[in-house]
Amino acid sequence: MTIEEKIGQMNQYSGGDATGPVTARQTNLLKEIQEGKIGSLLNVKGASNTRAIQQVALKSRRKIPLLFGLDVIHGYKTVFPIPLAEAASWDLDAMRLSAHIAAKEAAAAGIHWTFAPMVDIARDPRWGRVMEGAGEDPCLGSMIAKARVKGFQGEAPGDTDAVMACAKHFAAYGAVIAGRDYNAVDMSEKQLWQTYLPPFKAAVDAGTATFMNAFNTLNGIPATGNDYLQRTILKTMWKFPGFVVSDWNSIGEMTQWGYAADMKDAAWKAITAGNDMDMESRAYVKNLPALVKEGKVNPALVDSAVARILTKKFELGLFDDPFKFCNEAREQLVMNDKASIRAALDMARASMVLLKNDQAILPLSGKNKIALIGPLVKNKKDLLGSWTINTDTTNVSSVYEGMLSHAKNMQVVYANGCGIEDSATAGFAEAVDAAKQADIVVMVLGENAAMTGEAASKTNINVPGVQEALFNVVVAAGKPVVVVLMAGRPMIFNDIAQKASSILYAWWPGQAGGDAIADVLLGKFNPAGKLPISFPRNIGQVPVYYAYTNTGRPLKQEGKTGYVSAYKDSWNKPQYAFGHGLSYSQFAYDSLQLNQTTMSDRGKITVRFRLRNVGKYAGTEVAQLYLRDDVASISRPVKELKDFSKVFLEAGASTYVEFSIDKEKLSFYNNKLEWIAEPGNFHLMIGSASDDIRLESDFKLQ
Repeated sequence: MTIEEKIGQMNQYSGGDATGPVTARQTNLLKEIQEGKIGSLLNVKGASNTRAIQQVALKSRRKIPLLFGLDVIHGYKTVFPIPLAEAASWDLDAMRLSAHIAAKEAAAAGIHWTFAPMVDIARDPRWGRVMEGAGEDPCLGSMIAKARVKGFQGEAPGDTDAVMACAKHFAAYGAVIAGRDYNAVDMSEKQLWQTYLPPFKAAVDAGTATFMNAFNTLNGIPATGNDYLQRTILKTMWKFPGFVVSDWNSIGEMTQWGYAADMKDAAWKAITAGNDMDMESRAYVKNLPALVKEGKVNPALVDSAVARILTKKFELGLFDDPFKFCNEAREQLVMNDKASIRAALDMARASMVLLKNDQAILPLSGKNKIALIGPLVKNKKDLLGSWTINTDTTNVSSVYEGMLSHAKNMQVVYANGCGIEDSATAGFAEAVDAAKQADIVVMVLGENAAMTGEAASKTNINVPGVQEALFNVVVAAGKPVVVVLMAGRPMIFNDIAQKASSILYAWWPGQAGGDAIADVLLGKFNPAGKLPISFPRNIGQVPVYYAYTNTGRPLKQEGKTGYVSAYKDSWNKPQYAFGHGLSYSQFAYDSLQLNQTTMSDRGKITVRFRLRNVGKYAGTEVAQLYLRDDVASISRPVKELKDFSKVFLEAGASTYVEFSIDKEKLSFYNNKLEWIAEPGNFHLMIGSASDDIRLESDFKLQ
């Protein structure tokens, strides 16, 4: 291969409608593909489209096939709940299945590679991209990262029902200052290793094919040009064999950071730091040949990057059959699989979190007269959420349709009340009148799909517009009010939290959202979701998360004044804590046993307890194991999730649940970045949420 051909493999462009109406850009694109100057395209989909463009690539001198990539974030044709919603299910098998179905559909459309999963830890709900990840916790996030990688990639590279995964964004993108997208990140190395890197390491261990670096700087160095992240940690310490792709134009954007003088300097810094493929900046294709010829870039760096990329093309089987993913008959068959639609419904139901249920208002009786009020009652488009490839709402069920079809004997009155984000209150009177006619009111409120996602950071994460004002006038009518909230992030809704009888957080639930919400409200499905991220009471608490470290003057009791670490104008605890989520059942924890209370360095402790369903409905509980290292060489969090078990029990039934604790669960990074477990006392906590601990004990590590 010539140096130009090698660098062509490192060059990725957005294809868009490359086989559609001919423009100068598209004509030049096809010409460059034939000249071997492009190794990958994104944003081209469909078996016929990818086949046509692949045929152009095979006219190049070396006849090297293209890679086709796409942001398949929460479904391809079948739209699943957003990733943060799926994380609320705490169901690893279901998330793996969701990723598998998305991969199967994408692969049938000629796609080889998805830019997912996003495994960034996010503790700031102002950050719009919080919707793409798994929330605030590195333990849960690592388990989900592994499940999603396995789901996308299947059993073996090259399977036609799988695509390459891409762990992103490397690294610490979820910690951008002030929650503002594309911003800088400053943190200690201990924080980086303890909190933000574990899900990425889990993705490597799960065999992810690729990594994507991030838009942010990390301690002053753009991630795209960060040698420590990409070469030292990823490729050397973790021995990652795949390749690293930049985020969209992130190589070029190093000039805006003031880290690179121009595009040539940016190309040099990116390849030196370990970035293998250039997405859309054209920095490599325009500048690397000269940098190599000038002796500023070692040709071995180019060879290493190209070898990593070509290896993935070999593993996919593209050199044997460049068109193996371009099968229009398979595309039609896969896109109409009813099992995929059922899986989307199951995932949507499992992702919903019952935040509140006073006086057991839910589940509703189908005989009640219900008022359905709110701007999202009949909405379909916004149920799909952001980062959606398929925006067709033909097969989307609205809440209105779901309620009518699932409770045929139920009387329904409807009022829109207001818009999602406008300030008009003209519809309030109609809404109040509807409420007065009903036995129970169900209000469906929240964000629209454009309010959370990339470039959608917000300083105000309250329920938008006048929706909470609408709630206040409706609740004043005196009827019990159930609120269904849809959003891509944790919102602030203090009036609703205080005054609503029941609150169901439905996130953006995907195409089956209306049916899923109806199933939960009517008791056809008992909710079991748990929050993967804390919900603040007000914006001044942000970031708020459960695994904080204590202080020298800790707060002993909410509301206490004095010289303690506390707010004077607000409670310190979040509105709803990590792990919180109710059920129509009630669960009791008892009979805690440890097989020993002293553990050796190479030993383990088995923890056993009884879980009982003491309610009148069959239901599922997510029992959570937390640990605290009481005294260590550095201050440790008050509690950290270390394991969980999702258990289904019939009403009145019980079972014993076991957790195993070994040295790995007790280890942490010290100030020398050594992964160690220090001898001493550990406090064990088991409960239904991070703030709802039911069983406690202590043990020692010798």
